[in-house]
Amino acid sequence: MRHLMSPLDLSVGELDNLLDLANDIENHPQKYAHACDGRKLATCFYEPSTRTRLSFEAAMLNLGGSVLGFSSADSSSAAKGESVSDTMRVISCYADIAAIRHPKEGAALVASQKSLIPVINAGDGGHQHPTQTLTDLLTIRTLKGRLDNITIGLCGDLKFGRTVHSLINALIRYSNVTFVLISPDELRVPDYIREDVLEKNDVPYEELERLELAMPKLDILYMTRVQKERFFNEEDYIRMKDFYILNKEKMELAKPDMLVLHPLPRVNEISVDVDDDPRAAYFKQAQYGVYVRMALILTLLKWKGDTTC
Repeated sequence: MRHLMSPLDLSVGELDNLLDLANDIENHPQKYAHACDGRKLATCFYEPSTRTRLSFEAAMLNLGGSVLGFSSADSSSAAKGESVSDTMRVISCYADIAAIRHPKEGAALVASQKSLIPVINAGDGGHQHPTQTLTDLLTIRTLKGRLDNITIGLCGDLKFGRTVHSLINALIRYSNVTFVLISPDELRVPDYIREDVLEKNDVPYEELERLELAMPKLDILYMTRVQKERFFNEEDYIRMKDFYILNKEKMELAKPDMLVLHPLPRVNEISVDVDDDPRAAYFKQAQYGVYVRMALILTLLKWKGDTTC
């Protein structure tokens, strides 16, 4: 039995196989419509989510399975003080696979250690968000045709952004990837990412404060929102929330084939006038999230391709 806590839980070969499966699901959905008949996915979401929770549910329903779970800590026995590990022991009696989101770093790992079923980390605090990273990789590979030989700009909240941390960890395994880290000083990427991931692996990167300076050199721009829920006081959040806004004027500085990605939800860091630009890929990215989660569910349930899970 395997769990997914981090993108690094998958080797590059396993990751390529997973993305190949996701592309096949996109192209031949009926082939997989009954792959998980009779199987149940538990969605255990201790903090709010729209895209991640619903895309997991859509993924399992598309595979012919069913879904149970809760959408907030208040609607679970956590409100009574039950531990994550106890909750997962119980859910193991009801479901075949589980996806858990929790505000505390490491909570998904604790859940997996007590679980009798595969557990997927659907986001733990500011730490990891592996299925979003799989979504990002599928989007880039499908639309760009490669995961190597790219310059990617990561813009916004690089300190608390778990999507950013996961994506950096995943992309450093591909050759000739250069990172441009665009943030105010207060929201710079954490030291452990800079020193233990980028510098330790001799990955080229530069840090900039102005988005305009980065735009002409990028193959991909990955925008993130400033996350109010990660700030300790409202004043700091208000000061930072509008630091970067991508608009049509800034897009004129970019390459004709640059992609704009965003894990969503956006607030106002991407102006709606960018939505009609053919380089805006963030809504396609949300659709790819369903395909990659379908592929992940099949992989963890050890689907063989000629029968149900």
